[in-house]
Amino acid sequence: MKSKALAAVGVTVVAALALAGCSAGGSSSSGSSTKLHIYAWSGEIPDSVIQGFEKETGITVSVDNFDSNETMISKLAAGNSGYDVVEPSQYAVPLMVQRDLLAKIDKSKLEGFDNIAEKFVNPSFDKNNEHSIPWVWGTTGILYNEDCTGAPVTGWKDLWNEKYKGKIYMLDNMLSAYIGGMQVKGLSATSTKKDEIEKGTQALIEQKPLLAGYNSDNYADLVATGDACIAEAYSGTAAAKAVASNPSVHYIIPEEGGTLWTDSFSIAKNAPNEDAAYKWLNYTLKPEVAAKLTDDGASASANEAALKLVKDQTQVTNPAIYAPADSLKKSEFIVDPGKALAYYQDGWTRVRAS
Repeated sequence: MKSKALAAVGVTVVAALALAGCSAGGSSSSGSSTKLHIYAWSGEIPDSVIQGFEKETGITVSVDNFDSNETMISKLAAGNSGYDVVEPSQYAVPLMVQRDLLAKIDKSKLEGFDNIAEKFVNPSFDKNNEHSIPWVWGTTGILYNEDCTGAPVTGWKDLWNEKYKGKIYMLDNMLSAYIGGMQVKGLSATSTKKDEIEKGTQALIEQKPLLAGYNSDNYADLVATGDACIAEAYSGTAAAKAVASNPSVHYIIPEEGGTLWTDSFSIAKNAPNEDAAYKWLNYTLKPEVAAKLTDDGASASANEAALKLVKDQTQVTNPAIYAPADSLKKSEFIVDPGKALAYYQDGWTRVRAS
């Protein structure tokens, strides 16, 4: 359920990066901190994790939430944010590093990094995890009702099948929609080539007459009830609930690839409570703590060692929370398209007008 990791990437990021050359203010603490200020996505840090950290360390935690990576970047770029730990999505990490908004993580101060699942170690967007420690992850894939489709669905091509005309939904988000539009043509969802993006645009224009609409809100409910046969979908609570409530509803990663997203904990440059920030990283790297993200937050943890400690193992086996590893071999991390964003915006305008 991560439109946030994909929404209008680069539109307001560009504005944030165009700000005057300021970096987050404050001075790094070398002593023992009693406070920790976190800037994170809503709903991604269960209260049980915060309460456990406070009890173990005696450090008081305050958490503010942002509604987009762009908001978070702008806040830190303005200077003197006062935040110690921030939670950027994958595409935001290199943008923040370019602006010198994140501190390089001293691996000698970390305990438990080897608990992180291999697919999140040394990712393309953050070499050697120098500025980010993965916390939560998810996917963009397909949700379908087999009672409606009449057969198993395997890939994006099924969302272009005239058999399901009027019962197909695509996500109401530009770059999310282009994931299917690009990959159904055998192209990378992260392409920055004008001619390839044009092929993705044409695929979406060809698909438009088959759609019931673009929907990022209640598509999971519609699939669960059979009012829709098939939908492009975000993993997470809504899709997981649909899968759990109806044995005919399935969430899959399309054979063409689909995409991965991850939100990570990073230390803000010049964090006023840097020692407390490292204590937070080490605490959340504990498998028993990371397991609470699934038990209490219904989200997928990037901590491989945490999976066996999740109390409700039906959440671990629910593909709408934890996609099977073998289905992710072709999945891509969505990254900032940079100047190519204009090609996507132009194409999206034509798709919506078609």
